[in-house]
Amino acid sequence: MKAKSFSSGSGFMQLVFSLFILSNIFFCVSGCQLFAPRITDRPVLERIAPEAYPEFGDDMSYEGLEQSIRMSLSYLRKLPGGRVFQFGEDSFDCRHMIESLEYFLQFIRTHPSKQELNAFIASNYLVYKSIANDQDDGVLFTGYYEPLLKGSLAQSAEFPYPVFSLPDDIAFIDLSLFDPTLTGSKQRVGRITDDHKVIPYYQRKEIVQNNLNGKSIPLAWVGDRVGLFFLEIQGSGKIDVDGSVPINVHYHATNGHPYKSIGALLIQEKKIPKEEMSMQKIREYLQNHPEEVDDILNYNPSYVFFKLEENGPVGCLGVPVTPGRSIALQRRIFPAAALGFIESKKPVIDGNMEIQDWTNFQRFVMNQDTGGAIKGAGRADLFWGNGPYAEIAAGYMQHPGKLFFMILKPNSEKQ
Repeated sequence: MKAKSFSSGSGFMQLVFSLFILSNIFFCVSGCQLFAPRITDRPVLERIAPEAYPEFGDDMSYEGLEQSIRMSLSYLRKLPGGRVFQFGEDSFDCRHMIESLEYFLQFIRTHPSKQELNAFIASNYLVYKSIANDQDDGVLFTGYYEPLLKGSLAQSAEFPYPVFSLPDDIAFIDLSLFDPTLTGSKQRVGRITDDHKVIPYYQRKEIVQNNLNGKSIPLAWVGDRVGLFFLEIQGSGKIDVDGSVPINVHYHATNGHPYKSIGALLIQEKKIPKEEMSMQKIREYLQNHPEEVDDILNYNPSYVFFKLEENGPVGCLGVPVTPGRSIALQRRIFPAAALGFIESKKPVIDGNMEIQDWTNFQRFVMNQDTGGAIKGAGRADLFWGNGPYAEIAAGYMQHPGKLFFMILKPNSEKQ
């Protein structure tokens, strides 16, 4: 099922007029929230001197890192060799990105010691630090995971909530096709009315109430409405349909309305203290206050449509993300598919799956995903995988940390 696009033909001028009206509506209603933050002249990465390099190490086995690097390489090898990637004020082409990852991959296969690892990086790689603000720990790290829901391919009293595919009345509109001065603006999302006008697409509340009037074929039906909401937040997940092999559902598009955090709403209304906020606390509150579920979930007008994938969660690069290794950052301001390094905190869990403490960790990661709530240089989302630990880590992780990127030195800078 494909989204509609516009071309010349009957009613062209009416559509153009409608498109500009739609543009004004979105500006008036949503303001700048609809668009990705403007990329300023100030780089978000700063090249640091070798003496300022962090002490590199890794709390995981290199097996997952190898897998994640291979996924980035599979993405990069499909691009033109001259495609440019920006690291602060420096730029490197796709060929150099590939060479950089291949060289690092070859090295970690030797299972180096920490001393060997740091010597190798100091000799061969440039390092860039995220400069989100003037603080030393300038990046807020959160987490996401792959949820598992129970469901069915048929609607029933047990499974009444649809997991919608892309509706056939949705339209993605590139206004630069009609006005070159709008080049670079984020595409609008709307729908075509019976009288051939284009208006904003339905908000969440309308979608839930009218079930899209048959304009979308549900991929499955689930019984946990709150779980479905969090599936949208995570972007990917599995649905165990009728007790058979789970199907993989993945983010396809949204209805075009800005994401609004229900966690922020619950804090604002003093229903959950800020210091206790987590995905688990939100679930607990909604379970204890079923009469508020509609209003709280509908506070977020954004709605996610899904598609089926053969394999597990897939990031914005079109390749599977790797547990513990893939991070989600704002697109276009960080180099896609690049090798990164992070320092933050992770939970220590006891036998009852309770958090006992938070401990420092560091590891190499790959920039392979993005998210609607991940905005600016000071935000990063770490993919934890699936299972109980992943759900806990993703639900509670809200910790400061450091983010670095690495790239192989050009021949001119090698000693």
